[in-house]
Amino acid sequence: MRDFTCGKLSYDGHKGTDFAVPTLEAMRAGVNVIASAAGVVRGVRDGVEDRVYGPDNAEAVKGRECGNGVVLVHEDGWETQYCHMKQGSVRVRSGERVERGDILGQVGISGKAQFPHVHLSVRRDGAVVDPFDTGSDATCDQVESSLWQEPITYAAGGLIDAGFTDHVPEFDAVQEGTAAAGHLPSDAAAIVLFVLAYGGRADDTLRLTIDGPTGRFMAQDMKLDRDQARLFRASGRRAGSGDWPEGTYSGEIILLREGQEIDRITTRITVK
Repeated sequence: MRDFTCGKLSYDGHKGTDFAVPTLEAMRAGVNVIASAAGVVRGVRDGVEDRVYGPDNAEAVKGRECGNGVVLVHEDGWETQYCHMKQGSVRVRSGERVERGDILGQVGISGKAQFPHVHLSVRRDGAVVDPFDTGSDATCDQVESSLWQEPITYAAGGLIDAGFTDHVPEFDAVQEGTAAAGHLPSDAAAIVLFVLAYGGRADDTLRLTIDGPTGRFMAQDMKLDRDQARLFRASGRRAGSGDWPEGTYSGEIILLREGQEIDRITTRITVK
């Protein structure tokens, strides 16, 4: 399995491009899914619950892996499909004509989805087409042509969200977007910095540092032991005797691959 650059941002059997939003909180705020081109609605589905896919709901999702979605038929045998949309958000009907940019619904996490995103599939005459590389062969890193109106910069992995809290959060809370505290009291049990990332590879390093009112507070390098599509890490310090110094604490996370910086993200919190 390789993506069009010979990278690992794909998996066997995946037939589309995923556009994610950072957290479930961002999803609920509403992110529109728009038509890629003018066409006619061939089919729709709505009413599938938004929830993280797992063993407990796999049977209920069987046959509806796309979740809530829309299929558009375009000219010259082209077709696009939009999956995992938010329950109750689909606003088009079969047979309706839409123009490029018309709103079809909103990003969700319905069907076989483990994070909020819209899955876009492109087909021509029934055959799957990679919009990043429309070449007929499977040779990666030799792009013949692209379907994007404007080039999309390739990022081999990255950092999605970060925040501070007083304990190591649960992954569900990090994905939810509710893990970060607004501020911390000076008698907090701990000061913990966490980060949500994607596209992690074995031997990547996450470098977490915290600077407080009195200088460097914490620094730790965490090496990843395997490839992960989506992951989080956390580090910090437990309280000792006495209160934390009041003021602003700054957190920085850098994703390193073979010693080169891939991405970085910063966050702050006030202790008072």
